[in-house]
Amino acid sequence: MSAKTVISGILLLDKSQGISSHSALAKAKFLFKSDSQDSKKAGHTGTLDPMATGLLPLVFGEATKFAQYGLDADKGYTATIRLGVATDSGDADGQVIDHQAVPSFDQAMLDAITDAMTGAQSQIPPMYSALKKDGKKLYEYARDGIEIERAPRAITIHHLSLTKLGDDSILLDVVCSKGTYVRVLGEDIAKRLGTVGHLTRLHRTMTGGFGVDDAITIDALDALPMSERLGRLLPIDAMLTHLPTLMVSDDEAARLKLGQRLNVKDRALSLAAFDETCLVRLYLGDEFIGLGEVASTGRLQPKKLVA
Repeated sequence: MSAKTVISGILLLDKSQGISSHSALAKAKFLFKSDSQDSKKAGHTGTLDPMATGLLPLVFGEATKFAQYGLDADKGYTATIRLGVATDSGDADGQVIDHQAVPSFDQAMLDAITDAMTGAQSQIPPMYSALKKDGKKLYEYARDGIEIERAPRAITIHHLSLTKLGDDSILLDVVCSKGTYVRVLGEDIAKRLGTVGHLTRLHRTMTGGFGVDDAITIDALDALPMSERLGRLLPIDAMLTHLPTLMVSDDEAARLKLGQRLNVKDRALSLAAFDETCLVRLYLGDEFIGLGEVASTGRLQPKKLVA
């Protein structure tokens, strides 16, 4: 029996509501599995809560080596905030823990909040999160009624707009750094208006250079023949387009795959100015072969290479 072909690439999935990211990944892996294809090696570049919908990039095969760079990317969301009602999880999947009156507010007040909350800041992660304390996830403590002290984390809100939908609801549109919890953002906005709130809808619109308009649902993927499913896979380097490129020769590529360092001072000048090191995409002709790190001395060392 001949060896199966390992599926490699990036699938832009449009996740539906009510399904976990883990379950969505399992279904996608099943849809790429066949007698001749192996789709076991797979992951994603940042989970979405079951309530959340939208863009969930999935990585297969060799693309899993570079998933971290998707995790590090900025992300965009739209959400609806319901004012006057708080839940333990900060979204509609949680249990109601408080009711408060909603003071009158107008668009000008929302615009002022937008200005105040844009930029670099710190955010305390919610108890209902997958962050770990002593090897146990925070949401596991939360379900046991245990509150754990959490250290604030540095985040950046690159773009924020708030639109009044009604007397107790707000539309939120945000582009933020990795590690930002939009549920906490919604609670903080409600607090600034003198009340409580939670998210009733959360939709990821973008991550890195990918947009949800280019994504496909599980049902739509299931309806395609295998050849067209494979055609939905983006190349491995599609998530790395923000990094500069460096061309190498056949001999240099062979040496890199042996773990050897190279002197590329003649080509380092073409890179944007950097202090100590610069991460680059490596190409042999049109073929992406992995990532390397160029030092200011012109020394290139391999970081992650395609097998």
